[in-house]
Amino acid sequence: MLDVPPAVVADILTFMLEQLSLAYLLVNKDGCLSASGGKLAVYGVTNLEKETNVGEQIFFLEGLLPLDDFPLFIPRMKTEYGICADVHIFPTKEGDWVLMLDATKDELQLSVIQQQVNDSSLFQ
Repeated sequence: MLDVPPAVVADILTFMLEQLSLAYLLVNKDGCLSASGGKLAVYGVTNLEKETNVGEQIFFLEGLLPLDDFPLFIPRMKTEYGICADVHIFPTKEGDWVLMLDATKDELQLSVIQQQVNDSSLFQ
């Protein structure tokens, strides 16, 4: 692991928690929810039930879990509520962790750039 000073780690964590609406899930290898937390409501995830299949509770996770010991990254996934999230899924001994970080600003910036490129192509 990188030798990162504790102050830097604390600042990154604060940024992630405050600016990126960090939300997390821990899913057992049988697909049932073990733990959850963070700003799940931002992503439209509410009323979760522990020990219930997570794919039945969160539609975009259906078929993705359990992982086969390889992490998965889904950039700029759009939720049904219009929130764009970077989704990181990685396996551990406890189960598969699902992290969601708000990527709405990144998506908007990319849309503006794509529109400018399209406009430029039309002018030529």
